[in-house]
Amino acid sequence: MARQLRAEQTRATIVDAAADLFDRHGYESTSLSEIVAHAGVTKGALYFHFAAKEDLAHAIMEIQSSTLRRLAGELSGRGHTSLEALMRITFGMARLCEEGPVLRAGLRLATAGVPVRSPLPHPFTEWREIATSRLLDAVRQSDVHPDIDVDSVAHTLVCSIVGTRVVSGTLEPAGRHPRRLAQMWHILIRGMVPVTRRARYVTLAARLERETATV
Repeated sequence: MARQLRAEQTRATIVDAAADLFDRHGYESTSLSEIVAHAGVTKGALYFHFAAKEDLAHAIMEIQSSTLRRLAGELSGRGHTSLEALMRITFGMARLCEEGPVLRAGLRLATAGVPVRSPLPHPFTEWREIATSRLLDAVRQSDVHPDIDVDSVAHTLVCSIVGTRVVSGTLEPAGRHPRRLAQMWHILIRGMVPVTRRARYVTLAARLERETATV
């Protein structure tokens, strides 16, 4: 049991080291030798867990996917409206991105075109499916205009989230990201939420911004 625990800890250390380097330098510019040195392990330890750099990328994207699904599942059982749950998912992922390099690396891998192995879906496809499901429910709950093109809005939402993260992460301090995310939601709310319900969600965006910024 102790040996298994040490192996799991070593694997996690390698994944974190690879994620940190992928996040800071990119996938193509990071070598396995650099990952070994950054993790403080031997090459044998790395190859015991991962046969190639592609395996590390896949492990990171698996963690990203499972984190998103876990967060979405937790929020589904808390009595939130579907639109509120969707907003909380986006701020929750933003918060988790600041807590460690794995989710940041997952986003960079996704935007760099690193292949995703089946049956794992591409992160953007998974995000769009979750957004589509929540938006369809929001239409039924009358929180979103009934005549919107849900597929287009879900696609725009994912593009906005990714773009906001990439641009703000490149040009601004990390602490600015919650503000940019709230601004993105203000724009979307004005375009898709009925006037009688906008104040609630504008207020929610502001509150989620404050909560995320103070974590």
